[in-house]
Amino acid sequence: MCKACKGKFYMTTAIAYTSGKPHIGNTYEIVLADAIARYKRQEGYDVYFQTGTDEHGQKIELKAQAAGITPKAYVDNVAGEVKKIWDLMNTSYDNFVRTTDADHEAQVQKIFKKLYEQGDIYKGYYEGLYCTPCESFFTESQLVDGKCPDCGGEVQPAKEEAYFFKMSKYADRLIEHINTHPEFIQPVARKNEMMNNFLLPGLQDLCVSRTSFTWGIPVDFDPKHVVYVWLDALTNYITKIGYDADGDSSELFQKNWPADLHLIGKDIIRFHTIYWPIFLMALDLPLPKQVFGHPWLLQGEGKMSKSKGNVLYADELVEMFGVDAVRYFVLHEMPFDNDGIISWELMVERMNSDLANTLGNLVNRTISMSNKYFGGVVTNANAAEPVDDQLKEVVTGARDRINAKMSELRVADAITEVFTLFKRCNKYIDETMPWALAKDEEKKDRLSTVLYNLVESIGIGANLLAPFMPETTEKILTMLNDRTREFEELAAFGLRENGIRVTDQPEILFERLKLDEVMQRVKELPDAGKDDGESVEGDDADAAAGEEAVIDIEPKAEITFEEFGKMQFQVGEILACEEVKKSKKLLCSQVKVGSQVKQIVSGIRKYYSAEEMVGKKVMVLVNLKPAKLAGVLSEGMLLCAEDADGNLALVVPEKEMPAGAEIC
Repeated sequence: MCKACKGKFYMTTAIAYTSGKPHIGNTYEIVLADAIARYKRQEGYDVYFQTGTDEHGQKIELKAQAAGITPKAYVDNVAGEVKKIWDLMNTSYDNFVRTTDADHEAQVQKIFKKLYEQGDIYKGYYEGLYCTPCESFFTESQLVDGKCPDCGGEVQPAKEEAYFFKMSKYADRLIEHINTHPEFIQPVARKNEMMNNFLLPGLQDLCVSRTSFTWGIPVDFDPKHVVYVWLDALTNYITKIGYDADGDSSELFQKNWPADLHLIGKDIIRFHTIYWPIFLMALDLPLPKQVFGHPWLLQGEGKMSKSKGNVLYADELVEMFGVDAVRYFVLHEMPFDNDGIISWELMVERMNSDLANTLGNLVNRTISMSNKYFGGVVTNANAAEPVDDQLKEVVTGARDRINAKMSELRVADAITEVFTLFKRCNKYIDETMPWALAKDEEKKDRLSTVLYNLVESIGIGANLLAPFMPETTEKILTMLNDRTREFEELAAFGLRENGIRVTDQPEILFERLKLDEVMQRVKELPDAGKDDGESVEGDDADAAAGEEAVIDIEPKAEITFEEFGKMQFQVGEILACEEVKKSKKLLCSQVKVGSQVKQIVSGIRKYYSAEEMVGKKVMVLVNLKPAKLAGVLSEGMLLCAEDADGNLALVVPEKEMPAGAEIC
């Protein structure tokens, strides 16, 4: 089948900021993108997959100064580290971009000048509040509790001469595009956030140059200015496939633009769905077909931060579990639109249950029985029974079920479908009991058919596993002496020829691990190099002290058991959540408690986004007298814990409990 029969598919990741070594939360994005790219290739698309590094800005200039080296030397080192990890994770990108590449810098200067000459960029000066980590200016009204609305960090007053882009000129056109292209921003919650919080209230002109630092691309007609980070970084998606602002764009650009998918973290969705489309409109270029803002991979219940001691790195995880096990975990554990959780304990659990038992043991048993009973020769003797049809139905239907999930970028659900196939194979072994069939010579043909069905099912499953765990697929197909199948063949059963021999020495795909031994190895991991990891949010200095934190609070008056008994606590499930428009602190949640749905307003917006609340099981004070907060009715209270710094965390049940369960 011709590789390009289904057309082109151009996809990108966000380019990694070169301020430090990427942790596993950063690495998740490249693995997710690789799984999508490999799947699209398997479908028959001509894929061009681009990733890379974002290397300019004040933050990097300051880090380089602190390190006593030039900014270029600093980013060379970090970009090399990023590429090393991307390669370690077996990602199949076609182009690794660096924004310090000469061709990119030259085109950024051309783009800036073009936009200036056509009147979309003008010179003025900026006076506002600046967040250095986010490299963004904000007005007082945009702050949340006086801090950066994106990262929660401190902001500083700043005033400087700058060039500005006329964002409002294109706002109505962008709103119309979003309304008429519902697939443009995914998941839908991200679209609602952009429309309600930024576009509909009105866009301010965007600062696109700086004079307070020098590490950036100079504005060639006004060299005391450097191009501001987002105009520099975002344009890599076109410059590095050959866009030319003078009209002499390459064949690669003509073939691949517009992008079919920009895959990014939810924290930078605004830049990709507002700034970037407007830049493209000004350049008279079509907009990307889809921007997907994926959730975060959290360590425990919180974002990764080096001073919290909860940063995990891909190379450490790979050393412990192997590349494909890490790929499986990060892909499997990330919901479509809610944050996922990673920990050493969860990794060990998945390694043992899903990989070593469900998959590894299945392959090993099947090959071992084929060798024991038939010298490794696999033959369909056509001694069929009804249970075979049940197996075949699951196996032949898996491709289309996976395709439906992947078409919506529900990658975790897709990989679950692959393992549903493997679980059905294990059930088939229990149903047919090959060891019992082997005791009866008259049932030899039935035994042969059973083992053929198993080998054929595993071969199809291994092919379907390829986008997610490519090395494992290769190992399984080699042991089965099977082949890589075309996409159309993956819904067909019985394509394996009779008489092909499996390997006589099956490889252990995944070793079972003991948690205590893994945790001992974790304790022995070197602390050196942890400072290379970049915090996703502000570092907590007290968390590094090594002692368990305790808090004493002012005691309240004692109450009787009868008084306590008047309070009704139940488990609630958050069905929907949105920000309260009249408040910077409040979220309004629709909470299912038993058969009822209560509306509860909580002052936790600083600690949880509306979208990450959805799906959580929480502790609810159900019989609190209703009250209005910022004009919105609240019919209960979500219980939270608060630390010494005022940080809040929802109280959640330790184990899975149904909505409505009484807390007593």
